[in-house]
Amino acid sequence: MSNEMPFATETPVSWDVDLFLRFETERSRPARDLLIRIEGAPQRAFDLGCGPGTSTRLIVERFPAAEVIGLDSSTEMIEEARRRVPGVEFRRMDMSLWRPQKRVDLIFSDNTLQWVADHRSLFPRLMNFLSPGGTLAVEMPDNHQEPSHVLMRLIAADGPWADRLVPVAKTRAVISAFYEYYDWLRPLARDVELWRTTYIHPLSGVDALIDWFRGSVLLPYLAPLSPAESEAFLDRYRSGLEEAYPAEPDGRLLFLIPRLFILARKPG
Repeated sequence: MSNEMPFATETPVSWDVDLFLRFETERSRPARDLLIRIEGAPQRAFDLGCGPGTSTRLIVERFPAAEVIGLDSSTEMIEEARRRVPGVEFRRMDMSLWRPQKRVDLIFSDNTLQWVADHRSLFPRLMNFLSPGGTLAVEMPDNHQEPSHVLMRLIAADGPWADRLVPVAKTRAVISAFYEYYDWLRPLARDVELWRTTYIHPLSGVDALIDWFRGSVLLPYLAPLSPAESEAFLDRYRSGLEEAYPAEPDGRLLFLIPRLFILARKPG
């Protein structure tokens, strides 16, 4: 996943691709788990929020006969995807504006649609882009109430930066309840599957956890801050994380990410 401006903020956000890829193995597990549940042999597939091409490459490996197109709103990510997955078409595109010119057999999205607003209209619209028998396969982190994210919002609201960061925290998209996705998709689908998986990642310590988020959700919090303010914000964040994620006997911490999976198949 990636978006150039994942939050509604006036401060431009640039992605650090190297930092994002530092945890590529861990980040790619949900995409792998979702892909193995997709049936059939799609001929035309789109990867929404392809990021540096990790998920796109997995789709190509799973369905080698398919035409696969990767979309992302980040210039940095698209450039990296083109370098890492030659032979695949990648386009810079705002996910909320995407409209395919013809029907699609597979719409795949890993760790992206949580940034896009108005899921009530978004998900039915995506279903309508599918060919008969096509599949919508989506994975999104369901971690809004995890300590890592609660801490971000608390620190944003309690400091000299509050006037700049509270709007960032308030505009963070929150995914809907699982039954709402079922209700929105079921009238348009042959069947709908939903499930949750909590991934547990042993990380080397709190600094590694901060790096995980500096490559994603922390970006818009830090972008409006001066270097000194960023350091102060991260110092407070580090202290809170040390309390929320105590070290194991081997010195590692166990980082939990609950994720919601949605698989909807169109009749036909």
